[in-house]
Amino acid sequence: MDLREKLRPAPSSGPRRPLVMPNRSPAPPASPAPRAAMAWQWLRLYLCLQVPGFCTSLLLSQTPGHILAQTNNRTEITCHMKKDQSGVYWYRWNQERQLFQFLVFSNPLGKNTYGTNISGEKFGVYRGSSRNSYNLHIHRLQASDNGTYYCTISQSSELIFGNGTRLSVVDVLPLPSKSTRAPPSKKPTRCITKSKPVDKKGCCSPFVWIPLAACALTLLLCLAAAIYRFHRLRRRLWLRVHRQ
Repeated sequence: MDLREKLRPAPSSGPRRPLVMPNRSPAPPASPAPRAAMAWQWLRLYLCLQVPGFCTSLLLSQTPGHILAQTNNRTEITCHMKKDQSGVYWYRWNQERQLFQFLVFSNPLGKNTYGTNISGEKFGVYRGSSRNSYNLHIHRLQASDNGTYYCTISQSSELIFGNGTRLSVVDVLPLPSKSTRAPPSKKPTRCITKSKPVDKKGCCSPFVWIPLAACALTLLLCLAAAIYRFHRLRRRLWLRVHRQ
């Protein structure tokens, strides 16, 4: 027998059955909970950037609230936390360019992870004097560093922002305003009027004792008249009683 006839497949005994794929139930739709959580995260982030004071939290705070620094200098922002965290994130919000940028993440071991196009020579994060504080150092300040800096922590899959620190970089710092002292006020001079000399006679002046004597005499006369009327009335009553 030829080799080709051996390799030729045998004819099928019946009609071929169509290949039936097993019925698969459609995948259940994604739960709306993650979408709602993501929408809330974006809404909260928008309010933090647009509404001052919205991100005030009891878990962390920033100092100072505003920094005015000169070009090519350095500055420092401190983030205070109420308890230990797995690390702190630093973000910058530029109002003019409407840009929210991730800068650096620092873990408790002191390892820093920087964002895109962020240099470790420009930004550095160090542990503060207290256990739960981090300091962000910004070197060689330029006008492009203007913005609001936020320290952020992650808790229960939620980002919690600090109150924000606004940094303004200028070429020349304004001179401190000279405190102008008010001229010493002149004490008002009191006008002393010379009073008329008191009469040497004092209380013995006739203009004093004559009215007093007249008043005393009038009182005595009224008292005598009242006593006389009372005595007369009493006598009449006594006569009436005896006549009856």
